[in-house]
Amino acid sequence: MKTLIFSARFAVLALFFSGQVAGQDLRRPNVVVFLVDDLGSGEVGCYASKFHETPNIDALAAKGMRFTQAYSGSTLCSPSRAALLTGRSPARLHLTDWIPGQKQINRKTITPDWQTYMDQERVLLPEAMQEQDYATGFFGKWHLIPRPRPQDQGNRSALAKIASKYADHTPERHGFDENFGGDHSPNQGGNFFFPAYQEFPNLDGKGSEDQCLTDVLTDCAIDFINRKQEESFFLYLSYYTVHTPITGKPRYVAKYRKKLADNPNAGYYMKNPNKAAMIQSLDESVGRVIAKLKEINQLDNTLLVFTGDNGSQGDEFVPNFRGNKGTAYEGGTRVPLIMAGPGIQPGISDVPTIAMDLYPTILSYINAPLKPEEHLDGVDILPVLQGKVPASDRLLFWHYPHYDETTPYSSAIIDGWKVIRYWDDGKVEVYNLNKDPMEKTDLAGSDPEYTQALVKVLEDYLLDVDAQFAHPNPAYDPNAEFSGGVRDFIKWKANQGK
Repeated sequence: MKTLIFSARFAVLALFFSGQVAGQDLRRPNVVVFLVDDLGSGEVGCYASKFHETPNIDALAAKGMRFTQAYSGSTLCSPSRAALLTGRSPARLHLTDWIPGQKQINRKTITPDWQTYMDQERVLLPEAMQEQDYATGFFGKWHLIPRPRPQDQGNRSALAKIASKYADHTPERHGFDENFGGDHSPNQGGNFFFPAYQEFPNLDGKGSEDQCLTDVLTDCAIDFINRKQEESFFLYLSYYTVHTPITGKPRYVAKYRKKLADNPNAGYYMKNPNKAAMIQSLDESVGRVIAKLKEINQLDNTLLVFTGDNGSQGDEFVPNFRGNKGTAYEGGTRVPLIMAGPGIQPGISDVPTIAMDLYPTILSYINAPLKPEEHLDGVDILPVLQGKVPASDRLLFWHYPHYDETTPYSSAIIDGWKVIRYWDDGKVEVYNLNKDPMEKTDLAGSDPEYTQALVKVLEDYLLDVDAQFAHPNPAYDPNAEFSGGVRDFIKWKANQGK
């Protein structure tokens, strides 16, 4: 295996250092990561969508390798983002929910005292890139420190207190030389359009009335490329789109409404003009970055990575998998993954891969030393990208000791079998993904012995990574009027007098 990995790296380096690639200089390849919020598998044209228009993303897929079994590290954004940047599973990090999570009322189990930031002692992917003399830039959504409470949103003192308490956990303190847009905010809220998005870090005075937040972040990224074009750079474009609120540019929304009206029998499985408009803005931004790289003669010296942080959210979900963001099913963790660059073999791969793999793979691609003591849960898939060797079978795990779209659960994929273990009622589900990718038939009761074997592998893993567990709540009252999250309680309470 070591010989094959070395050969794959050598093939990449031969392209970079031969001096024969379209007049490129001899510096190390740039790396650009497009991380899209809540973009599930099937929402771009090259995967499944017939309604959304994504010509630039589709062209990137045609040029590079498109993975059909790509998974996020979690079904929710904060733990998934931490997993990508650290190369460690959320279970190992103890960062297992969206930050700050939803407080619970009268639940069967108690949420553990989990972590709401990344440890400073960890060497994150951007810090590893800095060690290799890369210029590093962050653009967009961070969501890896707590946000203000709703009642504190306009309270400058409360905002300053949060900023002070978590000053060591901003993008700038985790390996990024520059940060545009990344703070405590979990999503754009009402900040998607001009001038509200100017409230984000370093976006003050940027943008215009005809631009959305996606456009402005891309403007900043292109400016970064212009300024760093004589250096090797690591650009991390972490878009807020397509998270709710689902609101696109008005002229694009009108376009997709007309598309629906003109094709009433087209059978589109996605029909939200606002989401289609947001995805068009995303696609245009991907195209703009690629065009800039070509303009400065660096496109053939750049690794491009396009992926999502978890499954789809909103008023429509992809139909190719069961479930959506926040659930234990494939629709919660399946994401697009496209990787393109010199030495990468174009094509489609069904090799399973997960977000933590990007850390060692990117280091391997630029011929930097791996950090196995850091990216403990990531696998270097460079040989797969080179078409040299298929990845061996591997185990994939998820852990969510919280309540949100689901009750607390842990899950694993083992030899093509999916096992889900729920913690508040002890229920176990088993699916044969090779024959039943939609997870329609629960096989847990058909072979109890095999089911127990799968559960044992899952539980052994959780113990091995020192995962935190939800524990029984001694105060739980099954006869209480309400049991749920605070947000649902507020709605429930408001409806009591109606």
